[in-house]
Amino acid sequence: MKLATFTTQQDPNPRVGVVTDKDRAIVDLALALSQAGYDPSVAGSMQDVIEGGPDCIAMIRTAIDSYLGHVLQIGEVRLLAPLPRPVQIRDCMCFEEHLVGSSQAAMRLTGQNQPSERSRKMHEIFKVRPIYYKANRMAVVGPDTQIHWPAYSKLMDYELEMGCVIGKTGRDISRNDARAHIFGFMIFNDFSARDTQGMEMESGLGPSKSKDFDGANAMGPWIVTIDEFYPDSAVMTVRVNGEVRSIGNSSSMTVKFEDLIAFISTSETLHAGEILGSGTVGGGCGLEAGKLLAD
Repeated sequence: MKLATFTTQQDPNPRVGVVTDKDRAIVDLALALSQAGYDPSVAGSMQDVIEGGPDCIAMIRTAIDSYLGHVLQIGEVRLLAPLPRPVQIRDCMCFEEHLVGSSQAAMRLTGQNQPSERSRKMHEIFKVRPIYYKANRMAVVGPDTQIHWPAYSKLMDYELEMGCVIGKTGRDISRNDARAHIFGFMIFNDFSARDTQGMEMESGLGPSKSKDFDGANAMGPWIVTIDEFYPDSAVMTVRVNGEVRSIGNSSSMTVKFEDLIAFISTSETLHAGEILGSGTVGGGCGLEAGKLLAD
């Protein structure tokens, strides 16, 4: 199932819908649930759907299968981020190819001949444990959104990632049980101010204003539930104004989502509604491609 959050011209309040008709239409879940005799509040928001668990998904499937009401065309609605205010965002680094490629690109950009000490240490840590930082959950936007670039940066970049949405709260989750805690997946574009990032990373504390500005975390257009999609081998393509900039594959993940869930939940509760970013696929940013975004 493909689940989206949307508004209409008639109603600015966010609603949850199921995308149908080969991604050309969307069914308002509140209407479908009501028609099927269910309480529409179970789908009051995407967070409600996630927390409702398998029982809620089963109700939604039954309601959609029997729905005979009005169907909206995708062009009639405004798609928001599927989860407009995630409980938490942890952006991870799962693709070694990106770590190597971006380090080499940064060296070229700055005229260095040898990797920095910071870069060498990151490579060493990456070999023994997952790396992540907590991103700004208040800076989430959906598709077709105009992003105003921060005034303090001149080097603008995109980064193609997958967003893994946690569907079941847990602590000390084993790797074997990890998939049972996943709700679904979506596209995640982690915008980055590269010139600011270069300065920040030298501090040893990780990124801040290079990834902390309004609209920095673009997600969507919808969440695909785990029963229909798992990224064992999914093509990941970047297009900028229709031009293909890179083609990667999720199969190249060095660290899998199961590893992330097991590691992050060690002695810490991982909550339903959290998002784990996969980190950028190899070649999936302008820095690696040698072509950043234009003003």
